[in-house]
Amino acid sequence: MRAGGRWALMPRQRRLIFPGVAVHVVQRGNNRMACFRGDSDYRLYLLYLRELSKRHGCAIHAYCLMTNHVHLLLTPDSAFGCAALMQNLGQRYVQYFNRAYGRSGTLWEGRFRSCAAESAAYVLACYRYIELNPVRAGIVERPGQYAWSSYRANAEGGDDPLVSPHSEYAALGRNRETVRAAYRGLFDMELEPMLVSGIREATNGGYPLASDRFKAQVTKSTTRRLERGRPGRPVNRKQESDEKTPEIGL
Repeated sequence: MRAGGRWALMPRQRRLIFPGVAVHVVQRGNNRMACFRGDSDYRLYLLYLRELSKRHGCAIHAYCLMTNHVHLLLTPDSAFGCAALMQNLGQRYVQYFNRAYGRSGTLWEGRFRSCAAESAAYVLACYRYIELNPVRAGIVERPGQYAWSSYRANAEGGDDPLVSPHSEYAALGRNRETVRAAYRGLFDMELEPMLVSGIREATNGGYPLASDRFKAQVTKSTTRRLERGRPGRPVNRKQESDEKTPEIGL
């Protein structure tokens, strides 16, 4: 926007993140570059994530570390916990990465993208969307074959101290075994294309994946648009799906 003959910067929109409401987070490598080059990189990122998620009050429910981007499903206990976690995590990991590979400069592509996932259907859809990422990318045939995701912990009872169950996940059964069995059953069906598209658009645009009732409550306290604009608006090609981004081999 031009003001007084000079270009005026538009203020960044406030993220729609709420205490106690799950958030789907995506962080991409700058220019689609690899953020992880070896197993030690993945392990250290997860170690940092575990430490800092506790410090900033964020429960991690699901994750998937791809070669050049990261997916997280978390619930912050404050409105600022998610942003603080991602800022500290990004900075600490970049410092390590630059030292390890003799480089300098940024590693991440600007701000992380996120959307609140309020309803049961959307929370469980985000679980599946995240853990199916390597399958959609053609890296593995089944989610359990991928080493750097939470699927084994959530579906098979694998030991992963980073993962905390969301209440909607826990409600799938009466005990751990029935919960895991029911959760595995969700993966017998593919995610509907419209649901995949909806998660992608909400995350890129910062719109909540939520019930109409929740949106109505949020509307009372913000002037931000809570859904995508009318059809016909120009498409930002930079906001393509992560699955269409070619993976960089290790």
